Amino acid sequence: MQNGLFVAEGPKVIAELLNEGLKLHSFFTTLSAQVNESNHYLVTEKELQKISFLKTANTSLGVFIIPKPKPVQESGLIVALDAIRDPGNLGTIIRLCDWFGVQQLICSQDTTDCYNPKVVQATMGSLARVTVSYLPLDSFLQKTQLPIFGGFMNGKNIYTEDLPQQGIIVMGNEANGISEETSKLITQKISIPRFGKIQKTESLNVATATAILLSEFKRATGK
Repeated sequence: MQNGLFVAEGPKVIAELLNEGLKLHSFFTTLSAQVNESNHYLVTEKELQKISFLKTANTSLGVFIIPKPKPVQESGLIVALDAIRDPGNLGTIIRLCDWFGVQQLICSQDTTDCYNPKVVQATMGSLARVTVSYLPLDSFLQKTQLPIFGGFMNGKNIYTEDLPQQGIIVMGNEANGISEETSKLITQKISIPRFGKIQKTESLNVATATAILLSEFKRATGK
């Protein structure tokens, strides 16, 4: 990643990234039929395992060039992440954005790198279709003209609120939620109510909560 490159593994993920126009730097495979370009290399299973980030290497590994950053387009729904640390959560959220048609994902600068190999694998190719931007989150929120929604335990019931077609949905850190400073910039706190009788579950996984909120925003607007 320091060299402007990232790794993707498995034929499906690699094919998804290539189909979306990402540039391949080099390709390593155990299948001789796939070695048909100058930057393709035939390797043994043992050699592929040495360079793989997976416990069990797939048949192929691609090294891609990280695309140049794109400017943020402040329109439609935008998801903003405040210090998300788990690669699996970030990868799942990127895939959710792709599923629900959210093209912009804003990440605080202390959110895990979207080109982390574990994140790339979790996105299953969606990384190529969602613009991920890393910037000072509070500065961005202070300047935006869009309404800012934040996921909280004590917010307004998401199922009874009138939700707009455009806005920013802020999701917080796995352990600590949205930071105190960022919380001051939220214009509307929203919450997913608990329906269980005992109600001892402390919280939802952040990726699960993101899925529910995005689904409800899309259901409310129909777009």
